[in-house]
Order: sequence, then structure tokens, then C-alpha cells
Amino acid sequence: MTAQAVLAGWNSLNDDAAAAEILSCCGSTRWAKELAQARPITDEAVLLNRSDAIWLDLSPVDWDEAFRNHPRIGEQKLAATAMGQSATWSRQEQSGVNSSDSEIHDELARGNALYEKRFGRIFLVCATGKSAAEMLALLEHRLGNDPQTELQEAVEQQRQITRIRLRKWLDR
Repeated sequence: MTAQAVLAGWNSLNDDAAAAEILSCCGSTRWAKELAQARPITDEAVLLNRSDAIWLDLSPVDWDEAFRNHPRIGEQKLAATAMGQSATWSRQEQSGVNSSDSEIHDELARGNALYEKRFGRIFLVCATGKSAAEMLALLEHRLGNDPQTELQEAVEQQRQITRIRLRKWLDR
């Protein structure tokens, strides 16, 4: 199916069904509803740009909702709120962790715990194409951020993840 065919089918849905269809790309219900209401969208560039604009205009509460739909880096257990397609994509995106040794897994688990204690949410990184060692280095670096800087970094990482997932959604 072409991206145009996916978008045409999506454009034909009512707002609630369209929001439900796209929610697996970003776990914020407000983002999904606003993107559905922005239809018709007829090409990938418009979809990605509109998604970015909506995402960046959301509140921290909406961002946190999306963050909660991700598993911890290196954790096999998915968030209870993760939806089917989102869960599948998370496993694919974190495939670089699967080939790492147990020492790096342990360090990621320790780093995740420190991050959650410091910032009150999971560490979020666009994991696609990154090794476990790269993600660990990013985690350790970001632990030094102040809370506002780190929130903006997490928002940017989710934006990148969402763009990748929207492209996957279009390519089905």
C-alpha cells in the first residue's frame, strides 16, 4: 500500500477512529486527536510537519502521557499502556540493546533508576540505530542536565521517535 493510499483511508475515517489509528505512533491522546482533526492530510511531508507542530505545542502533561507509553531502555517488559503496534516498534527500535552484554544491561538498569529518581519519568531516547553502549553514554550525559533542559531533550527525542513511527505507519 502506498503512503497516499494509507492517508486516503485515514482521511476517510471519523475523528475518533482516525485518532485511534495514529495513536500507536505517539502515546499522547491529545496529539492523536489534534492530528486527526488536522485532516485531510495528503502527503508525508505535511503529516510530519503538522505532527511536529502539534507535538511541540502540547503541555507537559500530554508529553508525560506519551513518555509513559515507552518501555525503559534495555527492559524487555513493556509499559502496561503500550499498545500492540507501539510495543512492536519499541522492540525493533531497541534492538541494539539485545546484542549487548549483561554488564551494559546492568548499567542501563542502574542509569534508568537514577534518571527516574532525578527527573520523575523514564529515560527516553530515539534508540533506532543506536547500540546499547551509545544509549548508555547518552543516559549518563543527560543525567547531568537540569530538569528543564532534560524535559526539552525528552520532548525532542519523542518527536524523532514519532516521525520514524509515522513513516513506518505510512509504509505498511
